[in-house]
Amino acid sequence: MAWTSRLITVAVLIVLMGCFTGALGNYRRPTRVGVSCCKDVSKARIPPAIKLIGYKHQNALSPCVDAIIFYTEKEKYCSDPKARWIQDRLKGLEEIMD
Repeated sequence: MAWTSRLITVAVLIVLMGCFTGALGNYRRPTRVGVSCCKDVSKARIPPAIKLIGYKHQNALSPCVDAIIFYTEKEKYCSDPKARWIQDRLKGLEEIMD
């Protein structure tokens, strides 16, 4: 009887260890879904007729690139921060914080 009892105890422990190990193996870290950023930029000047309401500086972190993002009411423009005209367009605009 003692031998059977030990065998059952060992079997139950093995099954429980398998359950916990299996549960841990399926755990995945939460990931960010959908990256919304500028993946390429333009050096072209944004026409003065387009009313900008704000901007944000985006740092390069793959797949995103270093960019100044200009915002209008409906669109965003990804611009090269090294373009000569950028500093003139930044004047008078509020930086948008996320």
